[in-house]
Amino acid sequence: MHSLVLISGLLCLIVWIYLLTAHGSFWKVANLQVGMHPPAAIEGTVAVVIPARDEAEVIGGTVRSLLGQTCAESLHIFVLDDHSSDGTAEAAREAARSCGRSGALEVISSSALPSGWTGKLWAVQQGIQHALKLHPKFLLLTDADIVHSPENIAQLVSIAEAGNYDLTSFMVKLHCESLAERLLIPPFVFFFFLLYPPDWIRDPNRKVAGAAGGCMLVRPSALERAGGIAAIRNQIIDDCALARAVKQSDGRVWLGMTADTCSTRRYGSLGEIERMIARTAFNQLHHSAWLLLGALVGLTVTYLLPFGLLASGDPELALVGAASWLLMSAASLPMVRFYGLNPIWALTLPVSACFYMVATLHSGIKFWSGRGGEWKGRAQDVVSND
Repeated sequence: MHSLVLISGLLCLIVWIYLLTAHGSFWKVANLQVGMHPPAAIEGTVAVVIPARDEAEVIGGTVRSLLGQTCAESLHIFVLDDHSSDGTAEAAREAARSCGRSGALEVISSSALPSGWTGKLWAVQQGIQHALKLHPKFLLLTDADIVHSPENIAQLVSIAEAGNYDLTSFMVKLHCESLAERLLIPPFVFFFFLLYPPDWIRDPNRKVAGAAGGCMLVRPSALERAGGIAAIRNQIIDDCALARAVKQSDGRVWLGMTADTCSTRRYGSLGEIERMIARTAFNQLHHSAWLLLGALVGLTVTYLLPFGLLASGDPELALVGAASWLLMSAASLPMVRFYGLNPIWALTLPVSACFYMVATLHSGIKFWSGRGGEWKGRAQDVVSND
């Protein structure tokens, strides 16, 4: 038994050595940030599409931040009001009026949701249909809770033009103030980049493709080559699905992160974050019970076993556990520092991993009970009867 546990511990240690040295440098936050890309002058129009469902509380800040861009004169904003009941449309209009730019905003009421579409992507599809009438050079797909820094869009355009990228995307800085957010938001971003290493996404010779849906700039021609939004109409992890479609159609994709553009969406409790994870986790595993089991076993060995070894009382096992935990903490430390937290939070990654394991299992249970992908009153990840 001791030998089996030791072998498992050594396997965990090897995994962390690999992740730190050979997994696309996903944990090196400094390499993922902007800074080296000066904002570009924009020729032509950037059409901004914002799908919004009951977002009155946050959409005003998003619209004002877009109209305050250094390239604001090149922007035209389309807000797709997805059957909101809280005054989302008027909040968007009032924000544009307050900036003296009412003419730069169009609010469109979404039509009924067709079969086979998720609500967000149907709203995005309608927004793009209107936006293409302007023959824009780029489309910016952004969420209703994103406050863009003044040079954000110009930087995305600069990256796209300099590298001839078809899709450029920023992982924006998520809200991180409550206890639940401090415990779980940095690991959420850490795990995202582990799954989608930006260096691999940018490499045209690798199949890995990913994007951050809160802030994506795409060339209309590339979107058309990829089959348009209709090609991913039933996806609930829509950002990565779009990146995959663009890359599979010979497009080039870039993903980075920024500290200056932020999400204002708050997660005040563990339950709110759990629901956010449970909405998509089982979809990420392709609805496979075997992949779910494998994920739970893998997370246990990679994140929880080091703690168990350290607490075993066996010097040999404790040494292996301590080494793994040290490497794990070293990998998560840059993300913890990015969010301005005390470095001691890097030691809590096993706790966060345990939480995400429970949320992933719950995601599977919700799917099997017909409630997969629940979001604002809609179950969008369900077994098709077609």
